[in-house]
Amino acid sequence: MTPSESETARPTGATDPGAIELPAPTAWPMALAFGITLIFAGLVTNISTTVVGIVVTLAAAVGWWRQVLPVPHVEHVPLRPPAERARPIAASRTPVERGSRGEGGHRLRVPVVVPPISAGVKGGIVGGVAMAVVALLYGVIGQGSLWYPVNLLSAVAIPGMAEADLAQLRAFSGAALIVGILAHGVISLLVGLLYVVILPMLPRRHMLWGGLFGPLLWTGLLWGLLGVINPVLKVRVDWGWFIASQIAFGLAAGYVVSRTHPVATPQTTAPPGSAGGRSGRR
Repeated sequence: MTPSESETARPTGATDPGAIELPAPTAWPMALAFGITLIFAGLVTNISTTVVGIVVTLAAAVGWWRQVLPVPHVEHVPLRPPAERARPIAASRTPVERGSRGEGGHRLRVPVVVPPISAGVKGGIVGGVAMAVVALLYGVIGQGSLWYPVNLLSAVAIPGMAEADLAQLRAFSGAALIVGILAHGVISLLVGLLYVVILPMLPRRHMLWGGLFGPLLWTGLLWGLLGVINPVLKVRVDWGWFIASQIAFGLAAGYVVSRTHPVATPQTTAPPGSAGGRSGRR
């Protein structure tokens, strides 16, 4: 079937009894999604990315519009000969045994067991401590100051730290210490709870996913967003030590979460009279 035969504009109601009329395939929706993605990516990268996204989005919108109006592009898929088609399904009066409500394995939800929320809290605390140890080691070894990483972290909320020079970042600040501890603690707890949700849905070897792949993906995300969240940290961060601290968190939190005794998830059951009850026969 040639393109001129497969994509034709037929008047409404004109049909081919030997074929099925389907919308013609098009790549414009994918191009539209790509353009919108570039628009938002430009918000955290460069204005030129947004401009390219706008151009791609407009071109894709016009192209997709012309696929539908003024006449929709269609594709005619030929039917098999009647002798090769599947036979109609004959109705059966054989009774069907119904499963009882709450019966084991009925409408199973996956995962069946998950770590408790307390595991995420404990994992976040332990992972946060492990991450803080690595970060403080970097401060002592790389900068000669225990307070350097704390002051960098606090720059997200303290304007003075965002404009501080190297000497000020190495000096002790009580306000920066409090803000740094609070920010680090909240983020650690949230990521620990995220581990509880995500790890049961991943394949086995949770330590590999939570201890290596997860921190690397998280680091890649922060690399793109850190210029907006904490510009000072973006400029002064040592990415080798930063990745090491993320892996330390992932290994510690992942170990705590994976070693916790899981709890069963509530499995859904069918209401009376539905397909899960013994309300009748078919």
